Amino acid sequence: MKPLKSLSPPRRGLFFSAVKEKWHRWLPFLFLTLVALSRWPGLFPQNFSAIYALAFCAGVYFPGAMAWWLPLGTLLVTDIGLNVFFYHAPVFNGYMLVKTLAFAGLIGLGRFFSPRMNFLKLLGGGLFGAILFYFITNTASWLNDPAYAKTLAGWIQALTTGLPNYHPSTWEFFRNTLLSSGLFTGLFVGAMKLTAPAESPVEKEAGVREPENKTEAEPEKAGV
Repeated sequence: MKPLKSLSPPRRGLFFSAVKEKWHRWLPFLFLTLVALSRWPGLFPQNFSAIYALAFCAGVYFPGAMAWWLPLGTLLVTDIGLNVFFYHAPVFNGYMLVKTLAFAGLIGLGRFFSPRMNFLKLLGGGLFGAILFYFITNTASWLNDPAYAKTLAGWIQALTTGLPNYHPSTWEFFRNTLLSSGLFTGLFVGAMKLTAPAESPVEKEAGVREPENKTEAEPEKAGV
Protein backbone atom coordinates (compact mmCIF):
# COMPACT_ATOMS: atom_id res chain seq x y z
CA MET A 1 0.00 0.00 0.00
CA LYS A 2 1.50 3.28 -1.08
CA PRO A 3 1.78 6.03 1.54
CA LEU A 4 -0.32 9.13 1.03
CA LYS A 5 1.55 11.91 -0.64
CA SER A 6 1.80 15.22 1.17
CA LEU A 7 1.15 18.46 -0.59
CA SER A 8 4.05 19.78 -2.59
CA PRO A 9 5.52 23.11 -1.37
CA PRO A 10 3.83 25.18 -4.13
CA ARG A 11 0.45 23.57 -3.49
CA ARG A 12 0.88 23.90 0.26
CA GLY A 13 1.68 27.57 -0.21
CA LEU A 14 -1.44 28.09 -2.32
CA PHE A 15 -3.56 26.27 0.27
CA PHE A 16 -2.34 28.40 3.17
CA SER A 17 -2.71 31.56 1.08
CA ALA A 18 -6.34 30.68 0.37
CA VAL A 19 -6.99 30.02 4.07
CA LYS A 20 -5.39 33.32 5.05
CA GLU A 21 -7.42 35.18 2.44
CA LYS A 22 -10.69 33.72 3.78
CA TRP A 23 -9.79 34.59 7.36
CA HIS A 24 -8.77 38.09 6.29
CA ARG A 25 -12.13 38.57 4.56
CA TRP A 26 -14.20 37.34 7.53
CA LEU A 27 -12.18 38.94 10.36
CA PRO A 28 -14.13 42.24 10.37
CA PHE A 29 -17.41 40.37 10.87
CA LEU A 30 -15.94 38.12 13.56
CA PHE A 31 -14.64 41.22 15.31
CA LEU A 32 -18.08 42.80 14.96
CA THR A 33 -19.57 39.84 16.85
CA LEU A 34 -16.93 40.27 19.56
CA VAL A 35 -17.84 43.95 19.85
CA ALA A 36 -21.53 43.18 20.36
CA LEU A 37 -20.71 40.55 23.00
CA SER A 38 -18.30 42.89 24.80
CA ARG A 39 -21.16 45.34 25.39
CA TRP A 40 -23.26 42.72 27.21
CA PRO A 41 -23.89 44.14 30.72
CA GLY A 42 -21.77 42.48 33.40
CA LEU A 43 -19.58 40.52 30.99
CA PHE A 44 -16.70 43.01 31.33
CA PRO A 45 -16.00 45.90 33.74
CA GLN A 46 -17.84 49.13 32.91
CA ASN A 47 -16.43 50.92 29.85
CA PHE A 48 -14.30 47.87 28.98
CA SER A 49 -15.43 47.25 25.43
CA ALA A 50 -14.16 46.43 21.94
CA ILE A 51 -16.26 49.20 20.38
CA TYR A 52 -13.43 51.79 20.65
CA ALA A 53 -11.04 49.52 18.75
CA LEU A 54 -13.71 48.69 16.16
CA ALA A 55 -14.29 52.37 15.37
CA PHE A 56 -10.59 53.14 14.96
CA CYS A 57 -9.75 49.95 13.04
CA ALA A 58 -12.78 50.42 10.77
CA GLY A 59 -11.27 53.73 9.69
CA VAL A 60 -7.96 51.98 9.01
CA TYR A 61 -9.10 48.79 7.29
CA PHE A 62 -12.70 49.01 6.05
CA PRO A 63 -13.30 50.34 2.52
CA GLY A 64 -15.47 53.32 1.63
CA ALA A 65 -18.82 53.80 3.34
CA MET A 66 -18.47 50.47 5.15
CA ALA A 67 -15.97 52.14 7.47
CA TRP A 68 -18.79 54.38 8.71
CA TRP A 69 -22.05 52.46 8.63
CA LEU A 70 -20.77 49.17 10.04
CA PRO A 71 -19.33 50.41 13.38
CA LEU A 72 -21.89 53.21 13.83
CA GLY A 73 -24.74 50.82 12.97
CA THR A 74 -23.41 48.31 15.51
CA LEU A 75 -23.21 51.07 18.12
CA LEU A 76 -26.76 52.25 17.40
CA VAL A 77 -28.31 48.77 17.49
CA THR A 78 -26.57 47.76 20.71
CA ASP A 79 -27.35 51.12 22.36
CA ILE A 80 -31.05 50.77 21.54
CA GLY A 81 -31.08 47.19 22.82
CA LEU A 82 -29.36 48.16 26.07
CA ASN A 83 -31.67 51.16 26.65
CA VAL A 84 -34.83 49.15 26.01
CA PHE A 85 -34.06 45.81 27.65
CA PHE A 86 -31.49 46.58 30.33
CA TYR A 87 -31.37 50.24 31.40
CA HIS A 88 -35.10 50.91 30.74
CA ALA A 89 -34.14 54.36 29.53
CA PRO A 90 -35.40 56.43 26.58
CA VAL A 91 -34.38 54.86 23.29
CA PHE A 92 -32.66 58.05 22.14
CA ASN A 93 -31.07 60.75 24.27
CA GLY A 94 -28.60 63.61 23.98
CA TYR A 95 -25.67 61.59 25.28
CA MET A 96 -26.16 59.02 22.50
CA LEU A 97 -25.67 61.79 19.94
CA VAL A 98 -22.46 62.99 21.61
CA LYS A 99 -21.16 59.43 21.89
CA THR A 100 -21.98 58.69 18.25
CA LEU A 101 -20.12 61.84 17.15
CA ALA A 102 -17.15 60.81 19.30
CA PHE A 103 -17.08 57.38 17.66
CA ALA A 104 -17.33 59.02 14.24
CA GLY A 105 -14.24 60.99 15.27
CA LEU A 106 -12.44 57.71 16.01
CA ILE A 107 -13.31 56.44 12.53
CA GLY A 108 -12.08 59.69 11.02
CA LEU A 109 -8.83 59.35 12.98
CA GLY A 110 -8.37 55.84 11.60
CA ARG A 111 -8.65 57.17 8.02
CA PHE A 112 -5.34 58.99 8.56
CA PHE A 113 -3.58 55.67 9.20
CA SER A 114 -2.53 53.12 6.59
CA PRO A 115 -3.00 49.36 7.04
CA ARG A 116 0.66 49.00 6.04
CA MET A 117 1.89 50.99 9.04
CA ASN A 118 3.70 48.95 11.65
CA PHE A 119 1.92 47.39 14.60
CA LEU A 120 3.10 49.92 17.20
CA LYS A 121 1.94 52.93 15.16
CA LEU A 122 -1.53 51.44 14.75
CA LEU A 123 -1.70 50.48 18.42
CA GLY A 124 -0.67 54.02 19.37
CA GLY A 125 -3.40 55.39 17.09
CA GLY A 126 -6.02 53.25 18.84
CA LEU A 127 -4.85 54.44 22.27
CA PHE A 128 -4.84 58.07 21.12
CA GLY A 129 -8.39 57.61 19.87
CA ALA A 130 -9.47 56.29 23.27
CA ILE A 131 -8.00 59.38 24.93
CA LEU A 132 -9.88 61.65 22.50
CA PHE A 133 -13.11 59.76 23.16
CA TYR A 134 -12.59 60.20 26.91
CA PHE A 135 -12.06 63.96 26.64
CA ILE A 136 -15.02 64.51 24.29
CA THR A 137 -17.60 62.48 26.24
CA ASN A 138 -16.56 63.67 29.69
CA THR A 139 -16.43 67.28 28.58
CA ALA A 140 -19.97 66.84 27.26
CA SER A 141 -21.01 65.40 30.64
CA TRP A 142 -19.46 68.41 32.38
CA LEU A 143 -21.36 70.83 30.15
CA ASN A 144 -24.66 68.97 30.42
CA ASP A 145 -24.76 67.85 34.07
CA PRO A 146 -25.84 70.65 36.45
CA ALA A 147 -24.06 68.87 39.32
CA TYR A 148 -20.72 69.97 37.89
CA ALA A 149 -19.57 73.54 38.50
CA LYS A 150 -19.02 75.27 35.17
CA THR A 151 -15.46 76.19 36.10
CA LEU A 152 -12.00 74.81 35.37
CA ALA A 153 -12.14 72.91 38.66
CA GLY A 154 -15.51 71.42 37.69
CA TRP A 155 -14.13 70.32 34.32
CA ILE A 156 -11.11 68.67 35.98
CA GLN A 157 -13.49 66.92 38.38
CA ALA A 158 -15.49 65.57 35.43
CA LEU A 159 -12.27 64.23 33.89
CA THR A 160 -10.90 62.62 37.06
CA THR A 161 -13.04 61.77 40.09
CA GLY A 162 -16.50 62.45 38.71
CA LEU A 163 -19.46 63.07 41.01
CA PRO A 164 -18.88 62.07 44.65
CA ASN A 165 -21.99 59.86 44.91
CA TYR A 166 -21.25 57.95 41.69
CA HIS A 167 -19.01 54.89 41.53
CA PRO A 168 -16.79 53.84 39.87
CA SER A 169 -14.96 57.12 39.39
CA THR A 170 -14.41 58.76 36.02
CA TRP A 171 -10.73 57.93 36.27
CA GLU A 172 -11.57 54.21 36.55
CA PHE A 173 -13.81 54.53 33.48
CA PHE A 174 -10.88 56.07 31.62
CA ARG A 175 -8.55 53.27 32.73
CA ASN A 176 -10.98 50.64 31.41
CA THR A 177 -11.46 52.55 28.15
CA LEU A 178 -7.70 52.77 27.61
CA LEU A 179 -7.00 49.14 28.51
CA SER A 180 -9.78 47.73 26.36
CA SER A 181 -8.87 49.96 23.41
CA GLY A 182 -5.25 48.83 23.59
CA LEU A 183 -6.15 45.16 23.98
CA PHE A 184 -8.73 44.92 21.20
CA THR A 185 -6.84 47.22 18.81
CA GLY A 186 -3.79 45.01 19.27
CA LEU A 187 -5.83 41.85 18.68
CA PHE A 188 -7.54 43.17 15.54
CA VAL A 189 -4.42 44.73 14.01
CA GLY A 190 -2.36 41.62 14.80
CA ALA A 191 -4.96 39.33 13.26
CA MET A 192 -5.26 41.48 10.14
CA LYS A 193 -1.49 41.54 9.66
CA LEU A 194 -1.14 37.78 10.19
CA THR A 195 -3.83 37.01 7.62
CA ALA A 196 -2.96 39.75 5.11
CA PRO A 197 -1.74 38.64 1.67
CA ALA A 198 1.97 39.02 1.03
CA GLU A 199 3.05 42.41 -0.28
CA SER A 200 5.56 43.09 -2.96
CA PRO A 201 8.76 44.98 -1.97
CA VAL A 202 7.46 48.05 -3.81
CA GLU A 203 4.21 48.03 -1.78
CA LYS A 204 6.08 47.59 1.50
CA GLU A 205 8.35 50.53 0.66
CA ALA A 206 5.41 52.75 -0.27
CA GLY A 207 3.49 52.19 2.97
CA VAL A 208 0.57 54.34 1.91
CA ARG A 209 -3.16 53.71 1.53
CA GLU A 210 -4.23 52.83 -1.97
CA PRO A 211 -6.98 55.02 -3.42
CA GLU A 212 -10.40 53.39 -3.03
CA ASN A 213 -11.59 54.18 -6.55
CA LYS A 214 -8.86 53.46 -9.02
CA THR A 215 -9.20 54.74 -12.53
CA GLU A 216 -8.39 52.37 -15.31
CA ALA A 217 -5.02 52.92 -16.87
CA GLU A 218 -4.96 54.29 -20.36
CA PRO A 219 -4.15 51.69 -23.00
CA GLU A 220 -0.62 51.82 -24.29
CA LYS A 221 -0.21 53.32 -27.70
CA ALA A 222 0.99 50.97 -30.34
CA GLY A 223 4.44 51.67 -31.63
CA VAL A 224 4.70 53.19 -35.04
